[in-house]
Amino acid sequence: MAEQNKDRVCVAQIGAPHGVRGEVRLWPFTEDPMALPDYGLLQSEDGAQQFRIETLRPAKDHLVARLQGVADRTAAERLKNLKLYVPRDRLPPPEADEFYHADLIGLPVFDTHGAQLGAVAAVHNFGAGDLLEVQPAAGGASVLLTFTQAVVPLVDLAAQRIVVDPPAGTFGEAEDETAPSPKEEQ
Repeated sequence: MAEQNKDRVCVAQIGAPHGVRGEVRLWPFTEDPMALPDYGLLQSEDGAQQFRIETLRPAKDHLVARLQGVADRTAAERLKNLKLYVPRDRLPPPEADEFYHADLIGLPVFDTHGAQLGAVAAVHNFGAGDLLEVQPAAGGASVLLTFTQAVVPLVDLAAQRIVVDPPAGTFGEAEDETAPSPKEEQ
């Protein structure tokens, strides 16, 4: 798993160009997408490029942005898929029970009995709520867990740990033998 930079937070990703005058589609990762210009200069992941948002407007399922210094479609095309970051101190502190994804990635994940299940590899949202992608400690394919109070009862940033109560069998553990099998229920 890649080392996470906790001093900067990814706030958006540039998509395809929009039109021929240098505008870009922008996919925000912030609670208030229209606040992106308020964060000042946005930086590329490596810090080599900086961008200021000149204009920003909502579109169907994304934002359309004009970035200072990006004047045509060719320049906009070179930025496709570029992630944009801001220093953490420019962002408001999260509310209670809210977390920056950067704070969750890499945290060890334990079950409610204290056994380590793995570590958070990523946080996703495909439209129906946040999902934690957990890379199992035992190896194998990653597991997606709904980021709800029922499945993730504890996120303890101070202790650097997450406690989960996943559905039986999620991490390959044996199903509860006291539960009736589907044939027994019929």
